[in-house]
Amino acid sequence: MLTTIKGYYEQGKIILAEQAPTKDRTEVMVTFLTDSSQEDRNGIRKLGLLKGKISVPDDFNDQLEDFNG
Repeated sequence: MLTTIKGYYEQGKIILAEQAPTKDRTEVMVTFLTDSSQEDRNGIRKLGLLKGKISVPDDFNDQLEDFNG
């Protein structure tokens, strides 16, 4: 089972913001969020990041051959 708990890293220690779901010795993985991720966590989205990278084909709304009967 995977469980995510919010916390922070300070002076070489990881401080959890909530109680861990187990008291037994358990293997964990820690992911550090960079400063640029701080903006995302505050609810601010950067607009236009995918501009020019995504396109919709001209026949997007055409009926699929698999459904022709």
